[in-house]
Amino acid sequence: MTSMHPGVLVVGAGPTGLAAALFLAQRRIPVRIIDTALAPATTSKALAVNSRTLEVLHGTGVDEQIVAEGWPVHGATLHEGGHDVLAFDLPPAGEARPMMTVLPQARTEALLAKALVARGVTVERGVTLESLSQDLAEVKATLAHADGRTEQVASRLLLGADGARSATRAALSLDFPGSTLPEPWQLWDIAMASSLDATRAHILFEPDGFIFVLRLSGQVWRVIGNTRDPLATLRRYGTLGQVSWASEFHIGHRVAAQTGIGRVALAGDAAHIHSPIGARGMNLGIEDAYVYAHCAADALAGDMGRMNDYATLRHAVHKAVVRRIGALTRMVHGRPPWLRWIRDEVVPVAGHLSFARHLMMRTAGGLDHPLKTRP
Repeated sequence: MTSMHPGVLVVGAGPTGLAAALFLAQRRIPVRIIDTALAPATTSKALAVNSRTLEVLHGTGVDEQIVAEGWPVHGATLHEGGHDVLAFDLPPAGEARPMMTVLPQARTEALLAKALVARGVTVERGVTLESLSQDLAEVKATLAHADGRTEQVASRLLLGADGARSATRAALSLDFPGSTLPEPWQLWDIAMASSLDATRAHILFEPDGFIFVLRLSGQVWRVIGNTRDPLATLRRYGTLGQVSWASEFHIGHRVAAQTGIGRVALAGDAAHIHSPIGARGMNLGIEDAYVYAHCAADALAGDMGRMNDYATLRHAVHKAVVRRIGALTRMVHGRPPWLRWIRDEVVPVAGHLSFARHLMMRTAGGLDHPLKTRP
């Protein structure tokens, strides 16, 4: 038997799915949110909330909690050969919003989930999307529960916010074109007593790559690098202590061939992935959620053309942001040697130009494109 849900089925309870459900619940739209994981994530690849995210979360109360729990990044400094070669500051973005606030993704998700529960919606965990089909009236989904039970559910709309290996995207038979950098990147959360300014992000240029360093809280720092031994480099800047988390991953730059078909749409990593440079992944997904809620509300009120608006608007933004972040990543990548020369010789000079500094600030704040809910 197929059960009917009158609103939106959100697949995936990461920051994008949680934000989408929250924005929909704010509009009193019935929403059901499921996630394969049995428990919320406790580790965090994303760790910075930008100004655009605080802007779209305004009115939910979550923005105020993020600012209260996190700390504002004052700027970024580029280091090469042990010397500071470039620094730029991040002023407040307006209305007392920091341009970038450090708060681990797990905490951002917890705050979104708490706000969602307050509106009567709880994440259903251990539930996996197995397949879907749609017609002019509804989306039919087959859901598998952790206890072995299978459920057939129909909803008026479905949002796939189920990550880079999206089952929703696969069910729509959509390609995910792009490229992946060949070498693994390493990540640590590590205690460090350091001479580095704890209020700033730091990028260390090395002959065989680069290292990104940002304090999380107390003396714990996030370190991401593609060099042979990033921790050996860090010892030049401080004394290393206990590692609380370590991971290795590959970086890809990809955008789904389409951001939606009919009554089914994609958001977050299901629609776009890119390197962590610029801290845009989670933030761009929450922005997707905000625009989706606007379009979905109109679609449920009878204007189904608004789902096409969502797909068109966000696809253009995804391509532009991924292209921009991809170019920044290649610039700081340090490989091959001719790119390293551009990085080492051109970037420090260009970074002192006003237009380049303005672009860096707008990129960091997520303000490098207009926030549009209509074409």
